[in-house]
Amino acid sequence: MPDRSNQPEFVELEAEAVLFDNDGVLVDSHDLVEVAWTKLAQEFSLDVETLLAQIAGVRAIDTLVQYLEQPSLDRAIAHLEQIEMELAPQTKSLHGAVQFLNSLPTNRWSIVTSASRRLALARWSGAGIPIPTNTVTADDVTRGKPDPEPFIAGAHMLRAQIEHCLVFEDSESGARAGLAAGARVIAVGDTPWSFEPAARVPDLSFVSYHPANKAARASKETSGANARLVIQIQPT
Repeated sequence: MPDRSNQPEFVELEAEAVLFDNDGVLVDSHDLVEVAWTKLAQEFSLDVETLLAQIAGVRAIDTLVQYLEQPSLDRAIAHLEQIEMELAPQTKSLHGAVQFLNSLPTNRWSIVTSASRRLALARWSGAGIPIPTNTVTADDVTRGKPDPEPFIAGAHMLRAQIEHCLVFEDSESGARAGLAAGARVIAVGDTPWSFEPAARVPDLSFVSYHPANKAARASKETSGANARLVIQIQPT
């Protein structure tokens, strides 16, 4: 049996801000997404297995534009969102997500999602996820993940340098967006990637926040663009 006595109890990372993907990191909407895309595929005569293999971490339009032309493309996007909005109240939070978000200073984290703002808000409401002051949705960018634009926008909103941000992602496409932006990426879940993340956790119950200085402990906000967070990751 290996000797673990000299191994650290946790991995400690400093950051100016934390950027979270939504689905698969904060909330579990996997089954709901599959239901919605299956209905869409049936109604627009698309191959559902092909679609489901491509949608993780990317905007709906970036998947559907490969298979539909106008005006069918706009109709499909609107219909998909209608189905997903009807299902959104059933969204569940993932283990540890609400607790970790509530522990963070309110001006040092954001959610960067490939969903529309309307759908994202509905899912957060259904799952009981606290809504941050700053969010980046599919409506806010011209290029979605795996392009780095969403995470660069998220860091900019928080007045943080992207290279000093931590990104929590479950999909490889989202992780590639974070890496391309210059952030350090933490993998959430057990989906294998073709590259190694900075760390990997089963869920956010394995992650905790500790203020970098005593003054910050008394406040739910940290001031200044260079304010530091200490994020501790429990090894598995």
